[in-house]
Amino acid sequence: MAQSEDPSARRSHRERSEQNSAEHLQGSSSEALPLTPAEDRRWATLAHFGGLMGCVPSLVIYLIFRDRGPFTAQESKEALNFTLPLTVLLVGSYILALIPAIGWIFGLTAVLIWICLAISGLVAGIECNKGRPYRYRLNLRLIH
Repeated sequence: MAQSEDPSARRSHRERSEQNSAEHLQGSSSEALPLTPAEDRRWATLAHFGGLMGCVPSLVIYLIFRDRGPFTAQESKEALNFTLPLTVLLVGSYILALIPAIGWIFGLTAVLIWICLAISGLVAGIECNKGRPYRYRLNLRLIH
């Protein structure tokens, strides 16, 4: 048959083992570590290359890494300022492309906007990968 133990003895043993294990464990810091120069350059480059997919990649990179690396903060903000208005125009053009008879004009406009985003993002990403800051020629600088 099973032995019956005193519940209070079991509880005190459990409390002691939790206390001993808590003394040996250390939690991690809530602060994220700063990026190394190579990581800083990599994330800045990816923020510009993300222009192929609109403003979402540069927004995510800006929100996550802006406090961890100065080059990433600067370049992801630059990429976001460039891609945000063009992404809004792109989505609007896609919606207006559904209009019969004149939708082809907006469809063509959407393709041209995407080509502009793609080429500009690739050029900027290549420059960032070399460690050089990049400024888009026509940029609204909505986010400061």
